[in-house]
Amino acid sequence: MQAFRFSFFVTAVLLALAAYWGYQHGGSAGLLQAVWIAAVLGVMEVSLSFDNAVVNAGVLRHWNAFWQKLFLTVGILVAVFGMRLLFPLLIVSLATGLGLLDVWHMASTTPDEYARYLTGAHAQVAAFGGAFLLLVFLNFLFDEEKELHWLGWAEEKLGEHGTEALAVLLTLGAVFACVSLVPAAEKYTVLAAGVLGVLVYLAVGWISGLLEEAEPEDDDDTTEAGVGAVAGSLARGSIGGFLYLEVLDASFSFDGVIGAFAITSDVVIIMLGLAIGAMFVRSLTVFLVHKGTLDEYVYLEHGAHYAIGILALIMLASVEYHIPEWFTGLSGVAFIAVSLWSSVRYRQQLAA
Repeated sequence: MQAFRFSFFVTAVLLALAAYWGYQHGGSAGLLQAVWIAAVLGVMEVSLSFDNAVVNAGVLRHWNAFWQKLFLTVGILVAVFGMRLLFPLLIVSLATGLGLLDVWHMASTTPDEYARYLTGAHAQVAAFGGAFLLLVFLNFLFDEEKELHWLGWAEEKLGEHGTEALAVLLTLGAVFACVSLVPAAEKYTVLAAGVLGVLVYLAVGWISGLLEEAEPEDDDDTTEAGVGAVAGSLARGSIGGFLYLEVLDASFSFDGVIGAFAITSDVVIIMLGLAIGAMFVRSLTVFLVHKGTLDEYVYLEHGAHYAIGILALIMLASVEYHIPEWFTGLSGVAFIAVSLWSSVRYRQQLAA
């Protein structure tokens, strides 16, 4: 439980803020309603982002203590205030031409209008996030260095013959299929958003590759101190990984923001509730790393990536078709549950 202590503390603070906000706007009844909605949004965010935590852990377990701490400090600030508050405000700002302060005034005084503009940008954000997440899944599927294959022979052959170029080709094909679903007035912006998702994924990989090429031969963390420790951490390519995880989190978080407006139009309660969920996703990531869960349940990471693949297709299809949030969440949970069961069976076979 040590990994979750800070999250429980932050949750108590955020629920207290939600209670204060609710009391100021609705008295005792508003207080109870605000606390309840914030708690529900927190649970919803965790359920939708559990596979995100597993993938985060798969990356984070290779980092040293410095970058793990940075992910939990700077990373959580970016996740809570950047992705779940500033990012939606920026989208509405670009859609309306208003300044960020004006958009915040709109969100706090006329939340229905703010939600309408935010929902209006769903197709573009879904194309960006869907393209990025699809590349995450396909590059995991086409990884020829994987020693274990959840789907057996079929997955092994895909790993042997798949390449990053094929992953990009398939993703661009999915983006063009996505563009065909939207009205003519939105085709250009949706296409640009999808291509941008591909470019961001490739750019993050390129940055990470450049930094890994500069990795020093002496990789012993115990010999580093002061500025040298930071420089050594930078050289190990963790900046690329840090950017990768933040963009991944952004791709996951926006659907949660959109779905939250189906529960409440109060942007402050939405931010507080989603922030609670984001904290627990970060803590869950650290728990998985410290407990070695991915080494113990070997197919868990596979299940998370397949859940991401399904989420990517759902996001691309959602530009035209409404897909309930419960279906999105349950599909991810189903893959995680089956991968856990497969992992337990694998351990039993090894023991036998």
